[in-house]
Amino acid sequence: MPGIVGFQTKMPRGWAEPRLLRMVEALQHEPFYVSGTWIDESIGLYVGWVAIKNSFSDGMPLRNDRGDVRLIFSGEEFPESGTAQRLKDKGHRLDSGAPSYLVHLAEADTNFPAGLNGRFHGLLTDRTNRTATLFNDRYGMHRIYYHSAKDAFYFAAEAKAILAVCPELRRIEPRSLGEFVSCGCVLEDRTLFKEIYVLPCAARWVLRDGAVEQKGTYFQPQEWEEQETLEPEKYYQELRDVFTRNLPRYFQSEERIGMSLTGGLDTRMIMAWQKPLPGSLPCYTFGGMFRDCRDVIVARKVARACGQDHEVLQVGKDFLSRFHHYAERTVYLTDGCADVRRASDLYLNERAREIAPIRMTGNYGSEVLRHVRAFKPTEPMAGLFQQGSNPNISQAGETYRSLLQGHPLSFAVFKQAPWYHYGLLALEQTQVSLRSPYLDNDFIRTVFRAPKSAVTSHDVCLRLIADGNPVLRQIPTDRGAGETGLAGAASRRIHEFLTKAEYAYDYGMPQRLAQIDHLFSPFHLERLFLGRHKFNHYRVWYRDALTGYVRETLLDPRSLARPYIEKSKLEAVVRGHIKGNRNHTNEIHNVLTLELLHRLFIDPK
Repeated sequence: MPGIVGFQTKMPRGWAEPRLLRMVEALQHEPFYVSGTWIDESIGLYVGWVAIKNSFSDGMPLRNDRGDVRLIFSGEEFPESGTAQRLKDKGHRLDSGAPSYLVHLAEADTNFPAGLNGRFHGLLTDRTNRTATLFNDRYGMHRIYYHSAKDAFYFAAEAKAILAVCPELRRIEPRSLGEFVSCGCVLEDRTLFKEIYVLPCAARWVLRDGAVEQKGTYFQPQEWEEQETLEPEKYYQELRDVFTRNLPRYFQSEERIGMSLTGGLDTRMIMAWQKPLPGSLPCYTFGGMFRDCRDVIVARKVARACGQDHEVLQVGKDFLSRFHHYAERTVYLTDGCADVRRASDLYLNERAREIAPIRMTGNYGSEVLRHVRAFKPTEPMAGLFQQGSNPNISQAGETYRSLLQGHPLSFAVFKQAPWYHYGLLALEQTQVSLRSPYLDNDFIRTVFRAPKSAVTSHDVCLRLIADGNPVLRQIPTDRGAGETGLAGAASRRIHEFLTKAEYAYDYGMPQRLAQIDHLFSPFHLERLFLGRHKFNHYRVWYRDALTGYVRETLLDPRSLARPYIEKSKLEAVVRGHIKGNRNHTNEIHNVLTLELLHRLFIDPK
């Protein structure tokens, strides 16, 4: 995603500047990106940035009144009202640009960036002290990759920028490979590449003379975990107050905002309290090719009740015809953090940008409000990966279970979000500026005080919706939440069953059922069973529209020769799935993603 790149070094400018330009070039993925560089030879600092044009981060670097402090910032920050005016009252001369207040905050606040609210990373330079300070948001969502070498300390928003100047790092880390195969992401501070790591959350690292002088943090989750639990009614009132007070800041923008509306509770809470003027907030929902899924049907009702235009962005034949492009680009843009099933998300976010460059979402609402766990380790198909990979795969499960210890909300926002959700976030942010009020600092701080009863049901969310817009409370969600009485309970169970059944048909179909489904393939049963709750149908696509791509890619001699793959097993996986009598959807996802990772980043050019 757009962000900063650079390094600190003692090497001469003639050596350093071409390296910086190559790093910046590695992040210039779209024609609507802008970029720049800034060099301070006195402290050996070479830094560049890439941003979406007219976004919050456009117009770097920022400088203080004396010019000895510079700030290169990427992401978005949502300040308290009156922040700029308070700085002016203290004598700071702020530029007209929207984020100019940040460098003055950094100058005035010794604990900077602890007071910031948003997803971001940045670099603060102080010529007087001859230091540069790397930092990121307290959740670690806006990544900084880093590599410490003999000639420099490198940092970048994307790993590929470091690989562009350190080709010797084009090697897959075995432990990370095991975690990716088992968990769908890489855990802790590791990446898929050897000797490239990511900054921990709430990092504040001081650089001097081409090395890290101090590794510090400005926030620890314990600060929120140790708060007193509130009684249910008190909790509801405080949650409502903080949500309604802070929500407007996320709608402040000179750029057009579009609402990514779903059939669930989290986007509806936003609609219930934002109360946009009729026709002022274009709404859209992602849909599939067979029929209007429940997400679309419910979202359309919500948009209509709020007087907003609504559009369905569909994954259809035009996407499938260009799947190879979107699959490769998905892996490339995210450094392999998003697997190929996310190719449809890239396609849809490209279309979302045509509606509005800022995408408002309910992302992370379930994780924050209900502590939803989005992933868990799974054992891959026996024999697909060579025996030498098995210890790393097993270790992934052990690591995951150890990370679950502690507060469930801390796991959700400080571990799950930056590790598992990062791939999708990075992909989305290449196209749109993504916003969600559910990663608001004040909001999460309040949820840490929730009584257990408030996170085990939808009651708090439903009540918030009813208080904001009673009409929206009357529309059941895509899974039936909001329906009342015995009929409502029965309806919810039916919707939950149908959702799980469709997922099983699409992804988890047992092999015996796959054989039966194959026998009835002339009747295209997928058109009957799929599309009501999901818009991606890769099990079917891999044996149908995408057969040629899967076969050509995975049965290629290069793929079959990878050192961690059992050749004969991969051949059986591909041929069995394409024939239709086996279900190897997840195996194809994993191996296809890893193969593209090799071709894009590892193999010699």
